[in-house]
Amino acid sequence: MPRYLDNVGKTPLVRLPMADVAHADVFAKLEFANPTGSVKDRAAQYIIEALLGSGEIDRDTVLIESSSGNFGIALAARAATYGMRFICVVDPMIASANLLLLNALGAEVVQVTEPDQFGGYLKTRLRRVQELKRSFARSYWIDQYANPLNAEAYARTLGAELCDALPRIDYLFAGVSSGGTITGISWRMKECFPTAKVIAVDMEGSVIFNRPSRKRYIPGIGSSIVPAILSRAKIDDVVIVDEAETIAGCHALVREHGIFAGGSSGSVFAAISKFFRGRPAGPRAVVATLFADRGDRYIDTIYDPTWAARFTARDSFDAASPTAQKGHLDALS
Repeated sequence: MPRYLDNVGKTPLVRLPMADVAHADVFAKLEFANPTGSVKDRAAQYIIEALLGSGEIDRDTVLIESSSGNFGIALAARAATYGMRFICVVDPMIASANLLLLNALGAEVVQVTEPDQFGGYLKTRLRRVQELKRSFARSYWIDQYANPLNAEAYARTLGAELCDALPRIDYLFAGVSSGGTITGISWRMKECFPTAKVIAVDMEGSVIFNRPSRKRYIPGIGSSIVPAILSRAKIDDVVIVDEAETIAGCHALVREHGIFAGGSSGSVFAAISKFFRGRPAGPRAVVATLFADRGDRYIDTIYDPTWAARFTARDSFDAASPTAQKGHLDALS
């Protein structure tokens, strides 16, 4: 009998009618249906099992990772099934629900408090990871930002599932943070559908695509470094959204589709509308995307009217309202 945590993947694929994208059929993979509630279950399972299988780690190895929450939760759950010690380095931006889950799953949580020069915490987290690595004789840094197993996990699982589920994909939209998900999916997408366009979705204030840095408030999308793994991604275009558009997208998903999803899901939903707005209709396109995690982890931010009002018009959650400019591939050229 398989364990609950072994039920990773084969997540629902649903059609999303979008009035402002009437000339396309939009489909979303509901990745929050994975056991710990996010797409990161796929990478956590694949990476740990691959490393154990190769002998690169064993059950006495201390696993270390920097995470804004979802990957840490997935790793904590997977490490617990093997009786392995796992240290997760987080920062003050972590959602309270994610912090509670990490502790409940037995992770050793180390929280940094000093922001980096961009006002974020990623570089500070990574410095702490290096310190922790040096303090153990047997440790392994998962390193979702550069580990090729991260991208491989998504190529072999999520990318393959999307290719098998749809007879054609013209556009794939995916949020970018640590970079493994879009990199792996893009490999498989280009193999299955060579003419498909892979559209990265990034957050205003992220430096991934050579944009000006500023403080960001929604975890799980964007980054204050350019992930090394992204150099192998096959990305055709980029759409930049901001907090207001992300919040609007999340609320629109609940209101219009009954889908209670997390921040990056609202970002890609808003980005699809933004990308197709004003474009000539042309042949009917097939659009695929993924909703990476569920909304309960954002209940005290995106879904809290007081918190959200700092970024949005107080009386409106209009996902069609543009507030940022479309990005470019300058960082990858």
